[in-house]
Amino acid sequence: MTAVDPLREAADTMHAVRERCVWTQQIDHRALVPYLVEESAELIDAVEAGDRGDLREELGDLLWQVLFHAEIASRDAADPFDIDDVARGLTEKMVRRHPHVFGDAVATTPDEVLVHWNAAKAAEKSSRTSVLDGVSERMPSLALAHKLLGKAQAAGTAVEVGEASPASEAELGEALLALVVRARDEGWDAERALRERLRSLTADIRAAENS
Repeated sequence: MTAVDPLREAADTMHAVRERCVWTQQIDHRALVPYLVEESAELIDAVEAGDRGDLREELGDLLWQVLFHAEIASRDAADPFDIDDVARGLTEKMVRRHPHVFGDAVATTPDEVLVHWNAAKAAEKSSRTSVLDGVSERMPSLALAHKLLGKAQAAGTAVEVGEASPASEAELGEALLALVVRARDEGWDAERALRERLRSLTADIRAAENS
């Protein structure tokens, strides 16, 4: 008896839901985006909370979003593709980007791995004309600032920021960027740092409400 492939079973379940659930049938890619954002945020919460049960569950919920988008795409009349096409494309890309694993290249340090990764990515994205191509403006602002600082460095662009003493909203922006520059220099994640501080504030508020 052939063992059931859990990933295939999940994909088949998604297919059945799309076939038979009237709510699911009316959802398109755009309508599904808010759920993708929500599930991604819940996965981040599970990772940072260190709860293994929640982590497993939230990974599953995020996988469901991938299966959902792929199922919608499989029914597109003009350019259909399914989860197998998504998985195949992912595998091919990861093999290309890891020549030190699947080829003859050598990488003995994380920096050398990044050299191979970036070279492969540059070859794949040869039609791009800017280091900013592919950077989503929908990223949270602190995370986007961190990303853009790295792109500026790659482009040889000097980033000059003012002192962290805001007297206006524009100067507040300068001060926030200065903090992200400091965070990046120290190897810190500004977005995560603020999330963790806000969790602490949330706990303080709840404690005050219950006192």
